[in-house]
Amino acid sequence: MYLNLNPVAFSIGPISVRWYGIFMAVSMLLGMIYLVAEGKKRGVDEDDLYNAVLLVIIFGVIGARLMFVLTNDPGWFIHNPLQVFKTYEGGLAWHGGLLGGVLAGWWYTRRKNLNLFMLADLAVPGLCIGYILVRIGNIFNGEVLGRLTAFSFGRWPAQLMASAIGAILLIRYFYIQKSSPHYGYQFWSFLFYHQLLRGLIEESVRENPLYIVKYVSDTWGVGFLTLTQWATVPLLILFYYFMARCRKGYYD
Repeated sequence: MYLNLNPVAFSIGPISVRWYGIFMAVSMLLGMIYLVAEGKKRGVDEDDLYNAVLLVIIFGVIGARLMFVLTNDPGWFIHNPLQVFKTYEGGLAWHGGLLGGVLAGWWYTRRKNLNLFMLADLAVPGLCIGYILVRIGNIFNGEVLGRLTAFSFGRWPAQLMASAIGAILLIRYFYIQKSSPHYGYQFWSFLFYHQLLRGLIEESVRENPLYIVKYVSDTWGVGFLTLTQWATVPLLILFYYFMARCRKGYYD
């Protein structure tokens, strides 16, 4: 959806607070509250939980921004380095955030002798909420647009379709929570189904560049294949491998 909304929620002197940043902060807060509360029930020290969340958030944002710049505007590193730091304007890559957060979590849990996969499971609701709210923030920024169609509604509401994927996965998480006793299954199955739904639905209707095989239907407003769609198959294989191992209790 492109509604030409004001991306700035309010200003404090020279500082502008954007809706995108507000939605991201709210999702981080809600995710942290859930992870800490559930982690304490499982006997994890509260300070360790807060430290883990802080590290994952910091390196997740760093990884997300670096991946976005590398895949979209690598010239910023040389010609406009200050632009690299303007995360409040949008421009975060999901896979980069995931990689940065997982690496930070892996390092910290090894250092503190904690179960990485147990904490990763507890991070899933925060990831779902983040995907829901940040895509809404994209509407205010006028980005992550859907392709134009020949139908009466015009452009696909790609941001809301992505938010719906996050909502479905959040409902799924709590639905199977009591029936997934092995650590890591919730996390890896979330990644598997998220990548599947994003590749099949969201990326097909997003106005993203196409690579190698290029097909666009002007009537339906769908296109193939984006960079994310090319990466979908190997990622699905990887995520399914870990999901299957977790189902058998390899990481308990």
